[in-house]
Amino acid sequence: MAGSKVYFTDFKTKPGYNMLDKLENLVKKAGIETIDFKNKFVAIKVHFGEPGNLAYIRPNYVARIVKLIKDLGGKPFVTDANTLYTGRRSNAVDHLQAAYENGFNPLTLGCHVIIADGLKGTEYREIEVNLKHTQKAKIGSAIADADIVISMNHFKGHEMTGFGGAIKNIGMGSGSRGGKLFMHSSSKPVIKTSKCVGCGMCVKSCAQLAIALNEKKKAVIDYEKCVGCGQCVAVCQFEAATVRWDEAASIASEKIAEYAYAVLKDKPNFHINFIMNISPDCDCWSHNDIPIAPDIGIAASFDPVALDKACVDLVNSSTFTPAGCVLEKAKHIEVDGKIDRFKSIHPDTDWQVALKHAQEIGLGSLEYELVKV
Repeated sequence: MAGSKVYFTDFKTKPGYNMLDKLENLVKKAGIETIDFKNKFVAIKVHFGEPGNLAYIRPNYVARIVKLIKDLGGKPFVTDANTLYTGRRSNAVDHLQAAYENGFNPLTLGCHVIIADGLKGTEYREIEVNLKHTQKAKIGSAIADADIVISMNHFKGHEMTGFGGAIKNIGMGSGSRGGKLFMHSSSKPVIKTSKCVGCGMCVKSCAQLAIALNEKKKAVIDYEKCVGCGQCVAVCQFEAATVRWDEAASIASEKIAEYAYAVLKDKPNFHINFIMNISPDCDCWSHNDIPIAPDIGIAASFDPVALDKACVDLVNSSTFTPAGCVLEKAKHIEVDGKIDRFKSIHPDTDWQVALKHAQEIGLGSLEYELVKV
């Protein structure tokens, strides 16, 4: 497969030319105006950020893309699907309130905010793909019914997939509750009883009532009820609840790529990665740790695979490490003479799995040409 063009701009600005201007210039150079937006419903897929987490994309950037699409004749709306775990984004009422609190509201964005899979995460369309793991993907209705998909993605580390970028945001982020259950189903966590102190946080946070404390005050998971959402891993402060690091994580990564394929199937699509506030873990948690690399820039492409691969390379090519960074305490795993920052903070994950599978199923190319704007 021929290499794809990935357009990149850094964070250097000057009077009269700020980052919002640079973003608009970037996406125009990357060709977003070649899409026919006239009277089309345009889903702008973002992650609103769990309240308390401050690493998510600023709404100001999203508002500039909304305005551009409107100017091109489109009917944009900003969207995300409900989460599988408990929290502020597991149903449309709480999810909208969380989005509004974080600045994603009609006043700031200039368009409506729609929760893609409805009130309880049960509104979806089945999209037939017949791939390795997925025959029919359950995609949130608002995203599935849109004519065009634009993804705006915070590029960061991720505890299950190594990193989170366009493919993760589109695939996992667009799945309905049933779709997310399918993608997580092979990655159920385990409890290391030697580290469990019996605090009960995992019990309180489990939406499925799948965790209880036994007679020794140790957490025990009922796998008949567990859906693999990972909430217990997020809230455990003692590293007792952990992801089951076997082939399950790789299977989940491949499923995410297949869901991304379903979302974008037969639709014009365009993708923007914000390589900034590069936190070690997902924005789903109600906190964000110190970044693993400096703010690098913004990248855009029609190819989500090439885009994510270019962003990984940009992060791993960076030399400066913020003081106190979690990377300083992690294993320094090198690839081609450079520290693989994502492998170093999550040594049991293989971030290449989703990208390789995405290329195999035709979602995009791992080969790319970086065009600096």
